[in-house]
Amino acid sequence: MSRTLPSLRTFAQVAFFTGLTVMTPGTLSAQITNATISDAPIEVNITRPATPEVIPASVFGSFLEPIGKSTYGGLWADALENPSFEDGLWSAGNIANMLRERPELRRASQLGIPLPWEPLDQAQGTRYLPVWGDAANSTRSLLIMSLPGKEVGIRQMVYLPVHRELSYTGSVWLKHMEGPATVTVSLRAHGQKDSILATQSLNAAAASWTKYTFQLTLKAGQVAPLDPVDFVIALNNDARVEVDQASLMPADNVDGMDPDVIAMARDLHSPLIRFGGNFTSAYDWKDGIGPRDKRVSKLNVSWGIPEYNTFGTDEFLEFCKLIHAQPQIALNLGTDTPQKAAAWVQYVDQHWDNHKGGLLWELGNELWGDFQVGYPSLERVAEKTRNVSEAVRKVDPTARLIATGADEDHFRDWNAAQLSNPPGTFDYLSTHFVVNDSVQMPASTSQFRTMASLALPIGLEKQMHAIHEQIQQSPHRDRVKTAFTEWLMISETHTGLNFTNMGGALFAGGFLNMIIRNSDIVPISDMTGIMEFGGIWSKHGQVYGAPAYWVLREYANAEPHTLLKVQSNSPAYSVTQGVKRLPEIANVPYLDVVAAESTGGKSLILLCVNRHLTQSLTASFDLTSLGVKGRSAKVTTLAADSILAENDAKDPNKVKPVTQTEAVHGSFSHKFPNASVTVIEIPMQ
Repeated sequence: MSRTLPSLRTFAQVAFFTGLTVMTPGTLSAQITNATISDAPIEVNITRPATPEVIPASVFGSFLEPIGKSTYGGLWADALENPSFEDGLWSAGNIANMLRERPELRRASQLGIPLPWEPLDQAQGTRYLPVWGDAANSTRSLLIMSLPGKEVGIRQMVYLPVHRELSYTGSVWLKHMEGPATVTVSLRAHGQKDSILATQSLNAAAASWTKYTFQLTLKAGQVAPLDPVDFVIALNNDARVEVDQASLMPADNVDGMDPDVIAMARDLHSPLIRFGGNFTSAYDWKDGIGPRDKRVSKLNVSWGIPEYNTFGTDEFLEFCKLIHAQPQIALNLGTDTPQKAAAWVQYVDQHWDNHKGGLLWELGNELWGDFQVGYPSLERVAEKTRNVSEAVRKVDPTARLIATGADEDHFRDWNAAQLSNPPGTFDYLSTHFVVNDSVQMPASTSQFRTMASLALPIGLEKQMHAIHEQIQQSPHRDRVKTAFTEWLMISETHTGLNFTNMGGALFAGGFLNMIIRNSDIVPISDMTGIMEFGGIWSKHGQVYGAPAYWVLREYANAEPHTLLKVQSNSPAYSVTQGVKRLPEIANVPYLDVVAAESTGGKSLILLCVNRHLTQSLTASFDLTSLGVKGRSAKVTTLAADSILAENDAKDPNKVKPVTQTEAVHGSFSHKFPNASVTVIEIPMQ
C-alpha cells in the first residue's frame, strides 16, 4: 500500500519497507510498505549559530592495518609473497582457503616448496629442500638442485601493474653450493615455462650469502592488464644453490610503495593516519626497523597472515610524509612492556618532522576483547593504561594519548574503569563501531536491513552524548573527549550496506555528518581503512577506490571549518527491531544535511545524504541570513544504479563522483538523486 505524507511542515515519520515503524501524531504505530514522499520541496534553513564551533580536520582521519592485502600486496609494491621462503606464516584456516583457491599448491608443498611458490616443472619431482638455520633472512632458505642438461627452478604467480610500468627491479640472496654459478631470473607467461618474456642471468659464484640485483623489462603488449605472469628463479646443468629473500618491485615504486596508492592516498587529504588494529597487541616495533633485507618474517597472529616487516615504522612515517598526514600509532599493550612502548614513542619523535613530539598515541586497541593477544581484562586495564601513560609521558610530556574505550553499546563499566585513573593519564577515550547488518526482526528483508543500517549514525549520535556525559561525571570532566578510531559497515549476506559498495558510501556520508555535528565532543575519527575496506584497493595490479573512499575524499577536500545551524523539515523514519547493536532508532531524516563555512568564510559547504533508496528528494535552501547572492556552486554527487554497485579491478570507476555547476542566489533548490551523497560548495567572497 502507499500513502502520501501530510504537509512537510508537520511531517510524519515514515518508513517505506516492511518492518519499519510509522508514527503519526495521535495514532498508533503501524507497518506500511512503499510510502510516498510529497512533491513539495524539503525546506532547509541555514544560519550562523550564536557560538561558532570549529570542525577539526582530524574528523577525516583514516586507518591502516596489516590485514588482508592492505599493506603487503596493496600499499607495499613488492609483487612477491613469502619472499624469504619461511613456513608457519599463515594460519591453518588461511592455508585451507589458499589451497581451495589454488589446489596446484598442494603438490608444490609436497615437494618441500613453501607456499605460495611452485616448481617450474612439476614432472621433475623432488629437486628442492627447505634448509633451516642457514639463511640470509629469518630462519630458513630453499636449496634448489638442477639436473644435468636441464633447467630446474621455482616460480610464483604474480600480478604486475603493466598498465603504467613495464620495468621491474628486484633482488635475491644466493649461496652457491656446487656446479655452474649461473642463476637466471625471469618473467614468463603464466603456466608456460618455455614462454620467457624477460630474463637476466646472475653470476652467483659466491659461496657465502650474497645479494644480487636485477632488472626485468617487458615489452608493450606482452602482458595484458590484470593477467598474471610467473616470476622464476632457475638453475641449469646440475647446479645447486640456496635461495633466500627475493624481491620484485615495479621500477616506479616510491620507497617501496605503490605510486598509484600514494597518489590516491594523497588526494584523500586525510590529516591523520592511524597505524593500529588487532595486530597491535602482538606487534614488536623493533622487528620493523633496520635493513629491510634483514627484517624477520613472522606470523601476524591476529589475522593469520605473514608479517614480513619490510613495511615498518620508518616506512609508515614516510608514507605519512608523502601524503601530508600526521601519524597516529597504537601502542602494544598486549605483549609489550611500558618501557618498550615508550621507546617506540621516543624513536618516532626522533624520526618525525621537527622532532618535537606531541603526536597522537593510542594506548592499545580493543583491549576489552578476548581476541586481543594478552588482553588485560577489566580488572587490570586501568593500571595497564596508567603504567604505559607514565612511561610515555617521561619521554614525551607533550604526547597526546588515547586510552582504549569500549563500543557504544557496552561502554559503561569498561570506560568507568579507565576513568578511575588520575586526570591527565590520557586525553581521549576511544570508541569503535565495526558492525554487521544482523537485525532483531525475524525473517527480515534485505530492504529492512538496509534501512536499519542507514539509521545507525543517528543512533550513534545519541550514544556519543551518553559516552560524553559519563566522562563529564568523572574527574576527567572537560579534559577528555572521544576519539572514534574505527568505523565500518559490513553486510554479511552482501545484500545490503557493505564497505565495498554504494550502500557503504551512504553509511559513510551519514556517519561523517553525525561526527561533524558532534565534533566538539568527538574531534577525532578514523575511517576503516585507507587501504581496503572503505578505502583504496589494489587487485591484480589495478588500484581503485571503494565508493566510501570518494565520500571521505570529497568531504575532506571541501575543508569544512565552522559549523552552521541547519533546520530542516525532511521526512523521517524510525526503526524497531533493527540492527542488533542499536535496534531502536527514531527520527532518521531521509535527507541529512550538514552546513559549514570554509576557513575564512570563503565558501559555504553543504554535505547532503539522501537515504531514500528509490526516490529523489528536492530541497529548497534558504541562505539569506548568510548574505549569499548570485554565485555559481560546485555540486559533486556520488550515486549509482544500485546500493550494491561496487568498483573492482575490471571496472575501477563504476561508482565515482560527478561534478557540475549550478546557479545559486539567496535561496536555491536542488534535486538529490535517490541513495546519494552530495557535496555543494558555494563561494561567499
